[in-house]
Amino acid sequence: MPLSVSQLVLRARQLEIEALRQLAGRVDLADVIGRLVHALQRERGAASLHLASGGQRFGAERLAAVAQAQPVEAALRELFAAQLNPEAGASARSLSLMAWVMLDLDALRALRAAIEQRAPSAHDVVAAYSRVIAGLVELVFHLADATAHPAISRLLVAYVHLVQGKESAGQERAVGAQLFGSGACDDTEQQRIVHLIDAQERSLRVFEEFADDALRAQWQQHQLTPTVAQLERLRRTLCTARPGAALDTQLSESWFDVSSARITDMGQLQDDLVRGLRQACADQIAHAEQALHDSEGLLRHLRDNPPPHTHAVDRFFNAPGQPDAAPVLSAVSDASSPSGSAAMSSLVELLQTQSARMASMEAELDSARRALHERKIIERAKGALMSRLGLTEEAAFRALQKSAMDHNRRLLDVAEATLALPDLAFAARPGTMHQK
Repeated sequence: MPLSVSQLVLRARQLEIEALRQLAGRVDLADVIGRLVHALQRERGAASLHLASGGQRFGAERLAAVAQAQPVEAALRELFAAQLNPEAGASARSLSLMAWVMLDLDALRALRAAIEQRAPSAHDVVAAYSRVIAGLVELVFHLADATAHPAISRLLVAYVHLVQGKESAGQERAVGAQLFGSGACDDTEQQRIVHLIDAQERSLRVFEEFADDALRAQWQQHQLTPTVAQLERLRRTLCTARPGAALDTQLSESWFDVSSARITDMGQLQDDLVRGLRQACADQIAHAEQALHDSEGLLRHLRDNPPPHTHAVDRFFNAPGQPDAAPVLSAVSDASSPSGSAAMSSLVELLQTQSARMASMEAELDSARRALHERKIIERAKGALMSRLGLTEEAAFRALQKSAMDHNRRLLDVAEATLALPDLAFAARPGTMHQK
């Protein structure tokens, strides 16, 4: 029997359905990876506090976190085994990443045993868990970069960046827990906190850009909660303390709780995104299966949607007037053309369209870093006035403001000058502000 057009079209549709089912399987895999990341993030934070406190605190919480992570890890190993089935459609790169992840997961038992003996430092434990999670996050990114369906691609971009932002938040929780638990401020760890805050902002802005309206509104509502306000106050405590200054170890639990609440909010968004991805895959599969039964419709769709390059050829030969250029295929598709629109649906190319936005974001983040640094200096100056002159926080800030206005200087300049003054300069009346 000679080959027919209908046979080719039907097989193309069958392959599309197989690809969509493989995509649905990757969403399931990404979901379990995301849940393991969440469990390991909590285990990392609890272990960091436990070690930073010399084993005096968070021992039970750490063991509970380990118990929560282990069944999720077992479920992920089962899904990895299923990827060996050719029907799963796993690529060589994804299987290699899974092997890398399994190496790190295999090392967890020894790490947990070492923590039980309080052998490693809190810093080393944070780094070790972060390495494991980094491999998991990279695997999620690779699994996401494999769809030609724009609606699904957008949700995958949102999901990947939410996972990345959540991991930065988890690292911040662990580093902050280490600082509070140790009872002493450290300049290097302060800088890590600042960088992790910046990384969260970068990832979460991309998440907001690609998330649907409901998820975006849900996230923005989370930003207005008392928990976030309390987190900001604790961040200020960490970021404005002088290196070597004492930190209240009692704040370690408050820090862990509010950081965890924010991460839990992100986890809820992550779950909602997965549900949206599963529904989008199911809708696409149902649509493709319905089309599979409509042979006439398939042929009509084929005739109505010729390869994009044929449009360029038609325009070249049929357009009135002098043609602009010969119709050749380009290695980089024009996003304004039908072919460009299709190409832009992949994850990587969607991200490429954000290059200008990301450049602008970098400038904004630089500004945020400067603002955070300035806030740190001003808070230190307020603290100096409070301790040396016995002022309240509000009175100390008003004194800085008044001096800035009286001398027509920036508040930051006045704060820096205040910190540079020797103690004897504060022997004058509390209402007096001296300048260098």
